[in-house]
Amino acid sequence: MTRHDPNIRPVIRQLDEAAANRIAAGEVVERPASAVKELVENALDAGARRIEVAIAGGGKRLIRVTDDGCGMTPADLPLALARHATSKIDGSDLLAIRSFGFRGEALPSLGAVGRLTLTSRAPGHDAAQIAVEAGRIGPVRPAAGNRGTVVELRDLFFATPARLKFLRSDRAETQAIAEVIRRLSMAEPSVAFTLSDEDAGRVLFRADAETGDDLHAARIGRVMGREFVDNAIPLDATRDGLQLTGLAALPTYSRGAAVAQHLYVNGRPVRDKLLIGALRAGYFDVLAAGRHPAAVLFLTCDPQGVDVNVHPAKAEVRFREPDAARGLVVSALRHALAGAGHRSSSTGGAATLAALRPEPQPILRPAAIHPAAIRAAWEAQAPMPGLAEAAGFAPAAARVEPEPDPTDAPLGAARAQLHENWIVAQTADGIVIVDQHAAHERLVYERLKAQAAGRIPSQALLIPEIVELGDGADRMLAVAEDLDRLGLVIEPFGPGCLAVRELPAVLGHADAAALLRDIADDLADLGRSDRLQSRIDAVLSSMACHGSVRSGRRLTGDEMNALLREMERTPRSGQCSHGRPTWVELKLADIERLFGR
Repeated sequence: MTRHDPNIRPVIRQLDEAAANRIAAGEVVERPASAVKELVENALDAGARRIEVAIAGGGKRLIRVTDDGCGMTPADLPLALARHATSKIDGSDLLAIRSFGFRGEALPSLGAVGRLTLTSRAPGHDAAQIAVEAGRIGPVRPAAGNRGTVVELRDLFFATPARLKFLRSDRAETQAIAEVIRRLSMAEPSVAFTLSDEDAGRVLFRADAETGDDLHAARIGRVMGREFVDNAIPLDATRDGLQLTGLAALPTYSRGAAVAQHLYVNGRPVRDKLLIGALRAGYFDVLAAGRHPAAVLFLTCDPQGVDVNVHPAKAEVRFREPDAARGLVVSALRHALAGAGHRSSSTGGAATLAALRPEPQPILRPAAIHPAAIRAAWEAQAPMPGLAEAAGFAPAAARVEPEPDPTDAPLGAARAQLHENWIVAQTADGIVIVDQHAAHERLVYERLKAQAAGRIPSQALLIPEIVELGDGADRMLAVAEDLDRLGLVIEPFGPGCLAVRELPAVLGHADAAALLRDIADDLADLGRSDRLQSRIDAVLSSMACHGSVRSGRRLTGDEMNALLREMERTPRSGQCSHGRPTWVELKLADIERLFGR
């Protein structure tokens, strides 16, 4: 960066309208998907019931958004292209925002960097059209059109060609646009959405307006797939004027990346750091490292309780009571997951069936055989009395006698133990296969957590350790009471310094200085820290692993059935401490299909 000579006074200039719009476009329109988001949100604010989006060249050459909303009059069209002109708010209260858009920047920004044509008709008025190219606005002209608005954007960023170098391939940009449409469609299930690619001549996404009692669940199933809905837990919790609804997937239905997380605040799709952290905390000890939960969460509150004007693209929000919002998400998720009990995702059974399905075999045509030869072969295969016993064969002794009414229980009755690790149980309509070590590990872990529900036992240091944290010391002292409950006792020791008096006993000889610095960094970045709790839970998980039934141990029938019954009573027993399923179920009908019955 070139610094200005302090001996030469620079001249302050007023930027012209075109330059100001191009600067605004850099904030609002990052890529074609950003343009689609702004235009579709405008259509939703206009009350559209049907929105059609057409693109070409990944949105770089063409974006066309057609809606059946309230439309605009010919006199409205020039105003729609003026900066900070909007029908959404009157400017008197920026915290009472109930619409998607409100800044009045999208259309003029798009017109500054592309070729934009706006055609609209309001009830009781003739249709009209206006065009703008690289910031130069043309006159309003008569046009033909139905009620609603058609916004056509061609050659995005042609006026700022340097921006084109930062765009990705047409395929990648198309995928980003499709993701925007999917997110918005889940926010508005009563609206029909269509996305088509004019280059390929095909429809990429279509969602008709949902009907019925639960519109959101129907639309989520259409967008995320029925498999997600079948393996998700419904949420409905309220606290301090906040309401959380939606669907959260079982831990065993996790993903390798955070691609199936959709968060909404008052119907607005957001990528908010606080909410993403709360979602992660809700699945805190039920997911393995590197796995991510899948969820669609709708947080609703009074518009006065959330500020959506903290980012030009409106992708982030700021809550007036952030702890209340985070606490509601975390507690609702943990309560729902605990309420799921031993439930595990159905995908485990499907994967098991896929693994068991035999490879197709070639069809062998029998040669012509004389009937006498067939009769002789049949007679030769007839069993003789006592033949099996004489050959030394005996029935397998793997069967376990059931307890009274065993198959009425969700996990059924134990019938066998295979390879000293897998318990096979019979249910009313299928079989269940249980990983005995993983299942018992979760049970022991839950017992250890319950025992540590109060104050974590601590170990006093012979010589207190002094840790210098600078500004972080004050943040640490603000949460000293919470840290004390977890067994970490700290005291102020001069400016910017803390004295560590006690450490959690389960951590053994922990590095106190490193632990405090990590917690202080979390507090500075997120406003809170779960690091100490994570360390303690990791130790408890390790203790549970070593204290559980090991693979290779032969169990009696009573022991296996006792394990099944305890799994049914224990929260989160459907997955081990590392997020892997503890059991899978195979339905009898699916097993019969394996054998062509």
